[in-house]
Amino acid sequence: MKIAIQAADLDWARIDGTRVYILNLLKYFGQFDPHSQFLIYHKKNFNPELTPEKFSNYKIRKIPFPFFWTQIRLCLSLFWEKPDVLWMPMHNIPLFRNKKMRTVVTIHDLAFKYFPDHFRKYDLIKLNLLVGWAVRRSDGIIAISQATKKDILKFYPSIKENKIKVINHGFDKEVFDKDRNLEKEQEIRKKFNIQGRYIFYIGALQPRKNLGTLISAFEELKKDGQYKDVKLVLAGEKAWLWDGIFSQIENSLVKKEIITPGKIKFCDLGHLMRGAEIFCFPSLYEGFGIPVLEAFNSRVPVVCANNSSLPEVAGEAVLYFEPKNYSQLSLQIKKVLDNPELRNNLIKKGLAQAQKFSWEKCAQETLEYLKNS
Repeated sequence: MKIAIQAADLDWARIDGTRVYILNLLKYFGQFDPHSQFLIYHKKNFNPELTPEKFSNYKIRKIPFPFFWTQIRLCLSLFWEKPDVLWMPMHNIPLFRNKKMRTVVTIHDLAFKYFPDHFRKYDLIKLNLLVGWAVRRSDGIIAISQATKKDILKFYPSIKENKIKVINHGFDKEVFDKDRNLEKEQEIRKKFNIQGRYIFYIGALQPRKNLGTLISAFEELKKDGQYKDVKLVLAGEKAWLWDGIFSQIENSLVKKEIITPGKIKFCDLGHLMRGAEIFCFPSLYEGFGIPVLEAFNSRVPVVCANNSSLPEVAGEAVLYFEPKNYSQLSLQIKKVLDNPELRNNLIKKGLAQAQKFSWEKCAQETLEYLKNS
C-alpha cells in the first residue's frame, strides 16, 4: 500500500503538540508496516528537533514552493505519485484530489469556534474555511479525544458520527520516564535562574492557555508568607496575541518571581518537569493535553482546569479548578504544597492514568485506520 503523509509542519521552528504528534507517529509507522511505502512530503528543511526517523520504506519528498503549497505543489505530487491514501495530520486537505485516493484528516481541536477573540482575524478566517472544507470533504476524520469528536458533531451537524474515529495522543516516555538527575537539574535551574521550589507550566504562550488566571493565582499565593521561596515558571514559546501575558507579568508585584525561560529543549524539559513541586495546566480549552501526561510520568502532582478534554485525559489523578477562578486555583495549589499525603496520592494516581496512553498505541490505531477506513 502507498500512504502519503503531509509533514510540512516538521519544518517549523516552533514546536507544539501537533508537530510532536506527527514526529512520534513517524517513529512507528515504518516498523509497524514494513510492506507499505510511505511518501512523506515537506517544503523546506526539517527542524533538527523534528526530523523524522529513517526507514527503508520512507520516501522523503522535499518539494519547495513559494505559496499555496498544499493546494498547488502537494496536490501535483499526489496526482503524479498516486498514493492509495493521504493522511493530513492538520486541519487542511487539498481541494483537488484523485478520486481513487482516500483522504483522512486529523482534527485536533475547534478552539477557534469557542474563542474567536483569541485568534488573529486572518487566522480565524483561514481556520473556518480550511477546517470546514476538511471535515466535509475528507473520507475519514481522526479526532484526538471524545471531546473533539463531540465538538465536530456540534459545529458540523451534517457530519455522520461513523465518519469520525477517536484516537488518543500519547506522550514521550523516553524524556519523562526517568529518575531525577540532581546535578543536571541544578545545571538547568542555574541556566534559567530558577531557585527554590517552583510551580511549572509548559506550552504555548497565548490567550487560550489562560496564563493570566495562573499569574493571578500565584499572586494570591504569594500573599501568604509561607510560600516566599516558591516561584512560577512559565516555559514555552510566544505563539500569538501573547502581549497581554507579558504585560500582566510586568505589572505584577511579584514579577521578579515569575520566570519565562522561553523555548526549552526536549533534553532539558524532562529535568525541569521532574524538579517541579506542581505542574499547573490552566488552559481554557484543549483538544487533548499532552503535558498533563508528561507531568504524570515525571511523578509530579497536577492541578488542572476542568474543561474540554482535560477530565477525559486526567481522570481522577488531578485537582481541578474552574478555569477563570484564580482564587480556587490558588487554594488547590496550596493544598498540594501543604499536604505530602495528597501529593503522593496524586503522583500514584497520575502514574496509573498515564499507562492508558502511548504513542505506540496511537500509531498502531492510526495506521490501521488509514489502511482500513
